[in-house]
Amino acid sequence: MGVEEYVLINGIHQYLFHSGTTDENPVLLFLHGGPGSAASLFAHAFQDKWEELFTVIHWDQRGTGKTLTKNPENYPTLDMLFQDVLEIIHYLKSRYHKQKIVLLGHSWGSVLGSLFIKGHPEEVAYYIGVGQVVNKLASERLSYAKVKEVIVQANDQSALKKLEALGDYPGEQFDTQWLKKSLQLRKLQGKYHLTMKSNVSPLKTLLTSPLFQFSDLSALIKGNKANKELMNFLGRFDVNADPAEYKVPLYYIVGEHDWQTPVALTQDYVQRIEAPEKKIYIIPNAGHMTMVDQPVLFLSILRDIKNRQENGKETEQE
Repeated sequence: MGVEEYVLINGIHQYLFHSGTTDENPVLLFLHGGPGSAASLFAHAFQDKWEELFTVIHWDQRGTGKTLTKNPENYPTLDMLFQDVLEIIHYLKSRYHKQKIVLLGHSWGSVLGSLFIKGHPEEVAYYIGVGQVVNKLASERLSYAKVKEVIVQANDQSALKKLEALGDYPGEQFDTQWLKKSLQLRKLQGKYHLTMKSNVSPLKTLLTSPLFQFSDLSALIKGNKANKELMNFLGRFDVNADPAEYKVPLYYIVGEHDWQTPVALTQDYVQRIEAPEKKIYIIPNAGHMTMVDQPVLFLSILRDIKNRQENGKETEQE
């Protein structure tokens, strides 16, 4: 069992959950997805073995989870979140006596992570992007095209009607209407096994978390409203808008069957990147939640990344 705490970060008390086996290990800050979907409540489902490699820190972002419950009127902006990340990293470096930390961003967290390392490369040893968002609009269009192709092949008229009822998808506005449409699309994807590959129930995982409190359910419901501004930003996000130049090593982990952040977009982007080191790992038979879908393979990739870094440490840090 790890340690839960609220730390005064950028003006408000924010929730951190620490777990690991030894303080000698590198410290990994996990940036969760959404925006508004805390990963701390799901950590018990995938990260037990991670703790042999890293001290893992989950942070419920401003406007999310236990941080939202404690600060119900405090909604995030992008600038606020960047400052939050910076202050949390400074806190972790001080607490664990580290010069740098490892940053892992999943889904929405990969937007936050990839932008943060551009602005503050000196804080981060290396970056791991899981289900990396490259271009949200392109992702949604590819996702729609793929599910349509499969439905037409299957001659499933009922599913085709449901798909066509979504109209021009994803449209121009990433708002609550888009969110409803995207949930409908995900259902159709699920029917044709184009989403998660695991047999793990998200609700059951949530309710069996040792960190779970009933207030977490209301925070989850309120998360959409609290993160409206960030959702709009996510909808317009295109990592290609900036040069693909980074000062930290980059590793990308993507599920072969991830149609929320499709493999092809990540592969194209990685080819253009200039960085001290870069590598993409594609996990077979996994969707967007790669660490839950294929935990053993995911762990072996984390081990490979850590070994690469430790074996090349002297040259990497010069």
